[in-house]
Order: sequence, then C-alpha cells, then structure tokens
Amino acid sequence: MKLDILAIMAHPDDAELCCSGTIARHIAQGKKVGVIDLTAGELGTRGTPEMRLQESKKSAEILGLSARENLGFQDGFFQNDREHQLQVIQKIRQYQPEIVIANAPKDRHPDHSRSSKLTVTSCFLAGLPKIETTLENVPQMAYRPKQIFHVIQSDYLTPDFVVDISDYRDKKVKSILAYETQFFNPKNVDSKKGKQTFISTPDFFDFLEGRDREFGQAIRVKYGEGFIKNRQIGVRDFFDLI
Repeated sequence: MKLDILAIMAHPDDAELCCSGTIARHIAQGKKVGVIDLTAGELGTRGTPEMRLQESKKSAEILGLSARENLGFQDGFFQNDREHQLQVIQKIRQYQPEIVIANAPKDRHPDHSRSSKLTVTSCFLAGLPKIETTLENVPQMAYRPKQIFHVIQSDYLTPDFVVDISDYRDKKVKSILAYETQFFNPKNVDSKKGKQTFISTPDFFDFLEGRDREFGQAIRVKYGEGFIKNRQIGVRDFFDLI
C-alpha cells in the first residue's frame, strides 16, 4: 500500500496530540495516511503497553487511517543507530509516502528529538540503493520521501507554516480521548483515578486548545497546527497560500 502521508512518532498518542487535525483534513480530501509508533510508551506512568496499543487502534479507526503499526522499540532507550534505522527504512520503502511527519526536533521529552533525528536519517538512507532491505523475503527498492515536516510538541517552537484544522478539531479531540488511560475526560470517571500526570489533568486540555487557537490565530482561522520544515518549501504560485 502506497501512502500519501506517513507520520513516524516516538509514542502512541504523539500523532494525535500534534497533527491529528492535519491528518483528518487530508483523509477527508481522499489522501491515504498512516502512522508508525516507534514504541508502545511502556514507560508512561498511567496504563500499560497493551492498553496503549488498543487505544491506538481505536484512535486509528476514529481518524480513518489506512495503516498503523508499532515497531516495538524500547521506550526511553531506542537510538538513532543502524539497527533502528534499518527497521524504519524498511517501513519507508514499504509505504513510499510522499510526505513524512516526524516528531519535534527539540522538546522536553528526549525521545521526541531522538525520534526526529532517527526519522530524518532513515528517510535519507532509504533512498540509497546499496542499503539492502527486504519485506517478506522480497528485496525492496530504494525510496526517499519528497518532504519531512516536524510537529511542535510540549516546548514552543516557531512554526514555518500552519495548517487550518478548524473543521477537524472535533475529530482531533475524539482521537486523543481514545487514550482513556492517559488523558482527562470529564465523561469518564476512571480518567480521574490513579496517579495524575501533566497530561492527565484538565489543564493539559486547556493547553492543547490554547496552542491550537494560537496557531490558528497566526493565519486568521480558529484552530491550526504548526509544522517545521526540514528543507525549503516551494510553491507553484502565490495563490497556493491562504
């Protein structure tokens, strides 16, 4: 299956928090979008890896993803090295996305910047024919995506461009709330149980809305998601812009 967009994220829920509005918008346009989670988020304070995997499947159904996989890397300890690069290269060659969405290049969680660098390195190496990978014992062809865009996560980073998600923010919120063990949900009393974390409080959802409103205001719409380019973006004419 060839994808138009592939998000490669460190943890289940990274894509939902940072770019699910953009994903929903492109799926509504008929684009095929997939997500690869590098880890199961097993170091997370709340829930279990098995619960996170089930929640990620539920979220994938809400968003209408064409594919979602988890590579089972070790949460907190995966590296940007040959072993991990080859597994990511295999997935890039398998899905042949036009655009890859990566984690933030800098953030409070070290996994995010490490995942970002791993994704960028793997996208480049995936285009080198002398690096050999197979899928089900069949040799894969070299392939390199056209663009890599980075999400903005907990730490504020200035976006290079903003996507209008005003019509898709409700779906974004639903996809986030699929992670019932992780986030506060006023309709789910169980979300108030257990040890509370930064992301399990009502304040965190206020932060998310504020961030989306801030990026939206920057382009004079209600809600937006910001992205950082990996290399220069070209447009065919001025009228491609909002």
